[in-house]
This record gives sequence, structure tokens and C-alpha cells, in this order.
Amino acid sequence: MDQTHPIVIDPTGRDIHGEATRIRERGPVTPVELPHGVPAWAVSSTPLLKRLLTDPRVSKDPRRHWQRWTDGEVSPDWPLYTWVAVRSMFTAYSTEHKRLRALVSKAFTGRRTNALRPRIEEITGALLDRVAKAGADGHAADLREEFCYPLPIQVIGELLGLPEELGDELRVVVDGVFYTSADAAEVADIYARFYAVLGELVAVKRAAPGDDLTSALIAAHEEESGTRLSEQELLDTLMLMISAGHETTVNLLDNAVHALLTHPGQLAHVRDGRASWDDVIEETLRAEAPVASLPLRYAVEDLPLGELGGPDGAVIRQGEAILAAYAAAGRDPQLHGPDAAVFDVTRAAKDHLAFGYGVHHCLGAPLGRLEARVALPALFERFPGLTLAAPAGELRPVDSFISHGHRTLPVLTG
Repeated sequence: MDQTHPIVIDPTGRDIHGEATRIRERGPVTPVELPHGVPAWAVSSTPLLKRLLTDPRVSKDPRRHWQRWTDGEVSPDWPLYTWVAVRSMFTAYSTEHKRLRALVSKAFTGRRTNALRPRIEEITGALLDRVAKAGADGHAADLREEFCYPLPIQVIGELLGLPEELGDELRVVVDGVFYTSADAAEVADIYARFYAVLGELVAVKRAAPGDDLTSALIAAHEEESGTRLSEQELLDTLMLMISAGHETTVNLLDNAVHALLTHPGQLAHVRDGRASWDDVIEETLRAEAPVASLPLRYAVEDLPLGELGGPDGAVIRQGEAILAAYAAAGRDPQLHGPDAAVFDVTRAAKDHLAFGYGVHHCLGAPLGRLEARVALPALFERFPGLTLAAPAGELRPVDSFISHGHRTLPVLTG
């Protein structure tokens, strides 16, 4: 593979799908350049991604398997530093990943997720009242600000037992983690503030444990070995839960609303019973992946891609980085046909990798889907005349090539 002319990734994510198309046009795997000139291989073919995401020769541990890290070329001022530097199951490999995921799975149970449904319904109702107030007398309401954003952050707060006084600061630092065009000072500030919030949360829960995920993680251990989460692993696991569990659901909600309002025929399918809200959710996850590109994975040894169903003769070398291009894969015409870019809730096959695949499949996927199953029908039942208050082309994207959503979603409640 020729890496002399990589696609330079726009850190602001202003044109996620245009960039994804250019990546796909270069083949199932192509060289890209991340912020600060960091090289990686973007993989946009769903079959190849699945093979790589389940191959034991592909790691998420930079300390062991990313040459650029081991050579000391990755500094804390890199905008993606938090994504690779944390010590949690997100960046763990092999037996270490198994250990950490087992500990987190004990705390993040299906029972705990399902028990949140009544509270999700309550929060949804209160936020819809807030939307109605913001949109009174013909005014436009920013649906992302009034509904899509606060719902997941409040749910995560409930899940973690977050004290109310930490909520505003948490929102700021989560936004900062996804701000991939941040400068060195902004990166350092957000990193320090995030750990400060997490430290306060852990201190509160150590002093007064409750029936919440934070308390469960503090107490988590493997019965057969007695190994507990280290303090750093505890903090970084909380960081993972908050960041991944919040931002992905925000984007799922506002991308689904945006898609339905710009495709009224698709909304009619749902209202007339030809499609379900689950169809809306899965098609949104496919066509508008909440996480457009996920950093990073690393080749443990040379990977001849022809052996994995990729191009013959192509090799990802040991120690090189891999970017999972989920937005590109979701619209892959080789998998979804020539209309892969079309939002169609009646599409028979809505296969996607929006929540990852293999051992790193997102533990929070059931919670994200649950929030959407509650929130979306409630929104459109409360406001059957909901319409965009601005042309779709004028909506500002999130300033990130990782997070795929809209900074504003102005609507008329009708």
C-alpha cells in the first residue's frame, strides 16, 4: 500500500460523509493522516473491519503495540491523547481486556439498565415540557440543547449516582474529549478537569455508597483472583462510561430526528405502521453512525490483508495504527447496495458496526437503544407537527471527526 499520499482527516469533522466517501473510493483500507500528522490506516469495508476487530493480532493497547507510542512520539497535547492514554477495557488487550471487562460487566448489568426505564420516561417527559416552553409562541427551540443532549447526560448521572452539583462541569469536560481540533492548552485543561470531576465522584461514593454504577465499580473484583480495579483503572473506566455512553446517544437521538424531519416519507412509514421505532434506530445507526471514526487499534504483527478478505498484497505492518471508519462502513455500497447512502427505515438489512464488534462491542449499547426507544416516540407524539426551523444545510456539525451529530437542531414544535 502506498502511504505517500494519505487522506488528511479534517479534525473539525465538517463533512463526515464526504470524507467517508473519499476514504471508501480509495479501497477497503487506505492511509490517513490524523491531527498532528499522525499516520493510520482507515478501514471502511465492513467484512474487513469485522475480521480485524476480532483478530488476536490486532490490539488496542498503545503501550505494548503502537510503535509511535513506544518511541515516545505521542505527547499529552495531542487532541486524541485521552482516547489512547486511558487505562481501561477500551485500551486493553487479550487477558487484560478480559479481566477489566469482566469487572465492569459485573457492575453494568442488564438489571441495572432495565431498572432505569421508569426514570428515563420521567426525564423524557420533563424535557419535552422544556422543549414546549422554549418553542412557545412560534419560537424555534434548539432540540439538541433542550432534549437530545440533556437526556443522556441525566441518564448517565442516574446510572453513576452523580451528585447534581457536578453535572455542569461534567458536560463541559465530555464535550472537550470529543473536541478533536483542540490546541495543547485546551487538551491539558480538559484532561485535568475531567479527572478532578471523577475524583470528586469517587470520593462521594466511597463515603456514601449507593445502588449505582460508581459504587459497584469501586467494589468490583474478580472472585477467582481477588484482583480489584486499580485507582487509575477505576477513574478511566468511569471516563469511558461517561464519554461513550453519553455522546453516542446524543448523536443517535439528534441524527434520528434530523433524518425523519428531512425525510417526511420515512416518518410516515413509522406513523402508518409500515416501520417501527426500532427500524428508525437501527437505520440511523447504520446511515448516520454516532461515532464516525474510532481511534485506535494497532497491528501486533504484520497483517497480510489478503488473508482477511482484503486486497491481495496489502499489509499493515507491525506497530502501525488502525482507524475504524464506521461512518464509511455504514454506507458501504458493496454491503448495502447502490442506495447505501439513502436513509430508508424499510430497508431489509440494516447491518452496522455503530456499537463496535467482537470483544470490544459496547457494553452500553442496550442503554443507548433503550433511551432512543423511549425518547423518539415520545417526542413525535408530543409534537406531531415538529419541523426544522432552518434549512438542513445550515446546521452546524459537531467539531469532531469522531463524534457525528449537529451542534444545533432548531425546530418548530408545531
